[in-house]
Amino acid sequence: MEGFLSSDYRWLWSAALAIALFFPIRQMIWVLAVRKEQRRGGEMPDEKMRQYLKGRAGVTSGLLCLVFAAVYGGVLFGGNP
Repeated sequence: MEGFLSSDYRWLWSAALAIALFFPIRQMIWVLAVRKEQRRGGEMPDEKMRQYLKGRAGVTSGLLCLVFAAVYGGVLFGGNP
């Protein structure tokens, strides 16, 4: 078990952290985007707009989680990020 906590598996742990963070972060970004659109338009956006916002939230959260997990894994295992 101690072998899995070595710096050799840094990228494995970074990928696991990125996947674990992806779904809650995507949901949070999507909700914030829908609320912003609702304030701007005065009514709830239609289904097509919500799907578009969910796609944008997915791309944003994917990039954000990947970068955060890589940097965090680098700091945690003492290597360069």
